[in-house]
Amino acid sequence: RLRLHDGKLVKDRRFHLRTYPNCFVAKELTDWLVEHKEAPDRETGIRLMQKLMDHYIIHHVCDEHSDYKDAKLLYRFRKDDGTFPLSKDVKVFLRGQSLYEKLVSVEESILKVREENSVKYQRTFLGSEMIDWLIQEGEVENRQEAVELGRALLEHGIIQHVSNRHHFFDSDILYHFWINFRRRRRLTELLNENSSRALSESPDSPFCLRKLNPDPGNTSFLSVQTNKEIKVVSAVRRSSITSLSGNSNAYFSAPPTLVFPPVAECNPKSVLKRPVTNEELLSPGAPYVKKTLTIVGDAVGWGFVVRGGRPCHIQAVDPGGPAAAAGMKVCQFVFSVNGVYVLHLDYQTISSLIMTGPRTLVMEVMEAIE
Repeated sequence: RLRLHDGKLVKDRRFHLRTYPNCFVAKELTDWLVEHKEAPDRETGIRLMQKLMDHYIIHHVCDEHSDYKDAKLLYRFRKDDGTFPLSKDVKVFLRGQSLYEKLVSVEESILKVREENSVKYQRTFLGSEMIDWLIQEGEVENRQEAVELGRALLEHGIIQHVSNRHHFFDSDILYHFWINFRRRRRLTELLNENSSRALSESPDSPFCLRKLNPDPGNTSFLSVQTNKEIKVVSAVRRSSITSLSGNSNAYFSAPPTLVFPPVAECNPKSVLKRPVTNEELLSPGAPYVKKTLTIVGDAVGWGFVVRGGRPCHIQAVDPGGPAAAAGMKVCQFVFSVNGVYVLHLDYQTISSLIMTGPRTLVMEVMEAIE
């Protein structure tokens, strides 16, 4: 919406002797979506705008059309005419976003790197610190109101106790923002509105190696094992969340012409020689060393597969991907993701944590000492 205002696509327009403020022409907007690569084609652009209409983001200026038509018709963002429905959920989300932006933009922010139970967390704050800050900035009138705001933010998934064990209290308990409001989101993500549900149900991680054939119903999946086939796999692109939702044609228009070894089915057999427990990993003198990996994702992901749970392990690594370049190896155990302790989580939760975070991924892994 703001980009369209800046580009003068949203402006006052006159039609049939009447002026309609802050509106845009549907056909011009579809052109803009394709030109600025927000949509790969006009059909996708139309579907995206229909999603915005379905969710009461935009509407026809006279409400004469319930669908988005790629024509010389006038539409408007509901935020520009005051008809945007502000439910409690939306109000809490916008309040959380406002507080986040305010906190990260000041020099002496209360958001700092802190440690709890020997685990470091990024941009954390103490409950009592946040309450002091809210009162000081005039965001609330008293401590009770601040506690209620903090609890609303936590209940809506905007902030969280660092190990997800406490509600929000006026105390020295450590919290951090669970939502990364500054992650650049693409409009095309709207076409997979059930992505979070699909993520938890999918047998594959969202940053796994690309499925070989994008044909519907094909579940073939190439798992990188610690053997000679790893050199052949380097030709396979890594997947993004888009490919898992079945919309991979934009990135992968034809199957590769290389000859591949037999593929493994989804949920391949674990690469671990035997199950390992958290107690075994964390026991004094255990033959494991902790390593910190910084992985900068590319346009299609990070290039690794995580499996299992409590603890999760690295099942596969694309040898030509960012994860391999950072030093990730098969059979490492995932200790933390972006400062969040994850030994007690399953791979679906860790997948969601990574996908909703920044492109630069900081992971702590535990590796067996040879």
